[in-house]
Amino acid sequence: MGCRVCSIRLNFGKALSNVSVFFIMLLVFMYLFYSLAGFSHSLPKGTFDQQTSVSDYDARDDFRDNVRFSEYSRVAHPVRNRTDFITGLSSASPKFAWQVIGHSQQQMMERAGAGETVPRSAMPVSNSFGSKKFPQAIIIGVKKGGTRALLEFLRVHPDVRAVGAEPHFFDRFYDKGLEWYRNLMPRTLEGQVTMEKTPSYFVTKEAPLRVCAMNCDAKLIVVVRDPVTRAVSDYTQTLSKNPGLPSFQSLAFRNASSSSPDAIDTSWSAVRIGLYAQHLESWLRHFPLSRFLFVSGERLVADPAGEMGRVQDFLGIKRIVGDKHFYFNQTKGFPCLKKPEGSGRPRCLGKSKGRPHPLIPPEALQKLRDFYRPFNLKFYHMSGQDFGWD
Repeated sequence: MGCRVCSIRLNFGKALSNVSVFFIMLLVFMYLFYSLAGFSHSLPKGTFDQQTSVSDYDARDDFRDNVRFSEYSRVAHPVRNRTDFITGLSSASPKFAWQVIGHSQQQMMERAGAGETVPRSAMPVSNSFGSKKFPQAIIIGVKKGGTRALLEFLRVHPDVRAVGAEPHFFDRFYDKGLEWYRNLMPRTLEGQVTMEKTPSYFVTKEAPLRVCAMNCDAKLIVVVRDPVTRAVSDYTQTLSKNPGLPSFQSLAFRNASSSSPDAIDTSWSAVRIGLYAQHLESWLRHFPLSRFLFVSGERLVADPAGEMGRVQDFLGIKRIVGDKHFYFNQTKGFPCLKKPEGSGRPRCLGKSKGRPHPLIPPEALQKLRDFYRPFNLKFYHMSGQDFGWD
């Protein structure tokens, strides 16, 4: 009888032991499963513009990744040490980051197979995809001057990270606070430049003081264009959205009278934005001239590589975006980014760029040129550049 009780107790103990082992293994499995799931969610994801679809973002991302990878492949042979060849990982998509790492690992395997010693420090390691910082450079203007083209050209550069949509923080959303603004920025690594562009900053009276309150050492880029051509382009854009708009000349000379037949309506934004000297005066109260780069919208079209060289020098980054990245689109009358190897098609700006302007009476354009002439000359003097608009 006693033996039977002992046997029952022994079997019961073994059963309990087996159940305990099963539950422990189950807990370990669940822990590993959720840990791996958490890791996958922690991987960096692309930053999507609020107004950009996923497919548009992927296409744009593929283009930049292909350009970056071709540049990377050119300068990263042979593999040397540390993370020199993945400095720009955070400026690309995660797909590109792992493409670079895989490429580097393949190189090291080839070197090892050839009998060469590969130091441990050569393994590309990226345990951080950067942090969000306030922009060190801002394209502050001007509307219809070529700011979108400049931003898209700059985003090809692996050391530039920029917000796609215009944040409008310093003119519309300043009450949301600086932390809100910083959270809009893309993540950057050490040595990369964070940028944004909002052309209306240049003509907003409060913007200079607000930008300086964030960073008085910020680099400011102003893309300017013949103010007469810019005004017509501005009008053309508005007309495309509102076909019932009055004629250009009726809006520009709304204040004309028998005593002042050539009076220009400077309250009309299409005219007011072109008073570059007046707007620059507001900015120079808070920033020295050395913090500005004035980009010619005309030269950005005629010689994009040359103008981009000046911009890259101003930003303190290597001249990577050059002649090989551009071709001139005869249909649009505008330079486009060339198709990199492995990409589907070239990248041109949207349909709104390069659209034909309506015919404006020559005498109306001449009156406008006469009006702008003294303002242009003052702007030439203030900026130290003659843009040749007269």
